[in-house]
Formats: sequence, structure tokens, C-alpha cells
Amino acid sequence: MKNFELFLTQTGISIFYVKIGLGFLFSFLITFFSVPTIIKISRRKNLMDEPGVRSSHLRKIPNLGGIAIFYSIGICTSIFAYELFDLYKFLFASLVILLYIGVMDDIVVMRAYKKLVAQIVVSSLIVMGSDIRIRSLFGIFGIYELRYFVSVLFSIITFIILINAFNLIDGIDGLAGGYSVICSALFGISYYRLGEYNYPLVVLSVIIIGAVLAFLYYNLSNYRTSKIFMGDTGSMLLGFLLAFTSICFIDIFIDKALVNVPRYHLQSAPVVAVAILILPIVDTLNVIVIRLANKKSPFDADKNHIHHKLLKLNLTHRRSSFYIIVYYLFIVAAAYYLRHINVNLLLMIVLFLGFFGAYLPDIIYHIKMRNTHNNN
Repeated sequence: MKNFELFLTQTGISIFYVKIGLGFLFSFLITFFSVPTIIKISRRKNLMDEPGVRSSHLRKIPNLGGIAIFYSIGICTSIFAYELFDLYKFLFASLVILLYIGVMDDIVVMRAYKKLVAQIVVSSLIVMGSDIRIRSLFGIFGIYELRYFVSVLFSIITFIILINAFNLIDGIDGLAGGYSVICSALFGISYYRLGEYNYPLVVLSVIIIGAVLAFLYYNLSNYRTSKIFMGDTGSMLLGFLLAFTSICFIDIFIDKALVNVPRYHLQSAPVVAVAILILPIVDTLNVIVIRLANKKSPFDADKNHIHHKLLKLNLTHRRSSFYIIVYYLFIVAAAYYLRHINVNLLLMIVLFLGFFGAYLPDIIYHIKMRNTHNNN
């Protein structure tokens, strides 16, 4: 790879843009051509997602699409963004552990505590082994720099929450995948604007986009024979990678006084990251509060997720996913526009808009029911 980079340098071609182009192309193609084989094997071995309490589908569908996403990201990142694996020694090991746990859960359904133990191990590896952690809250609740132990514990909990949060929003066609593409694009653009030092993270974001877009081609298919879900394998992997990229994003704005590393300042950086990941955060908090209010376990399956509420309004999966993504893009735009106001005020605005979006379908549903009742 280094010889290839030397050749490009001599010809005057930008290595970065070649990596972007090839990274996207190969990540898309690897996933695109891997999925049909996975579907064929899944049907032959009956490795299918059975409709259940939480499911929004009526038929058995293959649910190992996450394997293709991992395969694509693992190969392309190793080639086009290998600097990340040099810099963060435990990143690839964490991805492999998540792959194993995800596939096991998709095939035999693991107990929740076993998954949690694996997620704690993975999060600890990346936080303590690769030093990917939240070091400061930038004045949120009056808190700035965090002590090492608090920083480690808070970062591990953040990884675990986001891994599971992405798993929870993967309930209808196109939502988890489409939202992952949007988040990766937003982080990728941000990294690009923040300079060359962050280019490997830009390439990673583009690789994720390519892999997930190819998966969405099948996930959104109208033909049952070519339809597939990403399963826990895909949702946990994407949740982990987006937690990784969001913490790296926040970390950029902490002045570590390193040689040849540019210094940036944006006090609202953590809130901007929260705004980008607001959907899984709000959806998870919302269902947990509802379950506890109903004196149920937070781990019990139900249909109180935002996407279930939109389906209740007789919207299709595609429309529901589209409306959810557009609304939460509006929140990101608002956070970006207001990024220079007080960080605590901005956080309150982002959370208010997030929870308002979560309850908006309920409001619309009750208005419809009341109008129907009055008309009758």
C-alpha cells in the first residue's frame, strides 16, 4: 500500500481522494455481492428472523446481513484506513468480538447478561486499550475535565448504551441503515473540514456509507427472496463504530498540545455529537421510561419505539424511516446553527426537540382518533 501511495504522490494524484473513491467502491461491491450468498445459506440452513412481539414483519426473513457489513468494513478499513488500526490497537479485535457475539445472538439468541458482558469487554478494550474516551464535558452541568477513572467509566457506559440503542432502532426496513449512513456522512464531513490529520476517519466514514448503502439495496427490496435484515451483528457493529467516531469527534476539540496536531475549539462539541446520535439516544430513554412507568423490566420487548408509533399511523416502513430521519436531521441542523450559544441551553434544546419528535406520533394518533370519534 505504501508503494502505491508513493506512486500516486509522484504522479500528482491526491492519495486521500483515491482512498475515498476506492474505499467507497469496494465497500459497496463487497457487501453487494456478499449478501445474496448469505441469503442463500440462511434459507438453506433456516437461519431466519422469526416474527415476534417486537417484530414489525409477518414472514421469516434472513437476518445475517451484518456479516456482509463487517466483512466489507473489515477488509476496506484495513486497506484504505490502516492508520486507524495502527493508532488504535484494539479496534479490530473489538470488531471481531462484536461479530462473534452478534452472529451467536442472531442464530441461537443469547441471554442478555452474556451480551452485556461481551459489550463491557469490547468497550473496555477500546476505552482503556486504545484510549478512546470522553475526557471533558466542556462545561455541561459545570463539568469540564474528567478524572481518568470517571472518564473511563463514563466512556464505557456510553459505548454500551449506543451499541444497544442502535440495536433497538433496528425495527423497520431502512431505519438503522439509513440513519447510520446519515450519521457517518455528518461525521465524515466534519472530519474532512477539520483537516488532514483526521483523514483516516473520513475514509472510515465513507467505507461505512458504502457498505450500508449496498445492504439497504436488499433491506428495502420489495422481493421477499432478496430481502435481508442486518440483525444484532450489524446493529451492534454500527452502534459501536458510530460511538467510536462520535467520541473521536469530541476528542478533536480538546487541546492535547501534541506536535503537528492542529488545535480546534468548539465548546458545544459534545452536544453536536449528541444531536447527530439523538434518535437512538431518545428512543432508548423513551422506551425505558415507559417500561419502568408500567412497572415492567427495561429489557422487555414492546412496541413503544418511535417507528412502531409511525406504523400505528398506517405509514409504510419506508415512509416511517424517511420521516424519522428527516425530523432528526432538522435537530442536527438546529444544533449546528445554534452551536455557539451556551452549551447547557443547547443541550436542553436538542433533548427537547428529540423527545418532542418521539411523542409527536402519539399526538397525531390521538388527534386522528378524536376526529374519527367525532365524525362517528
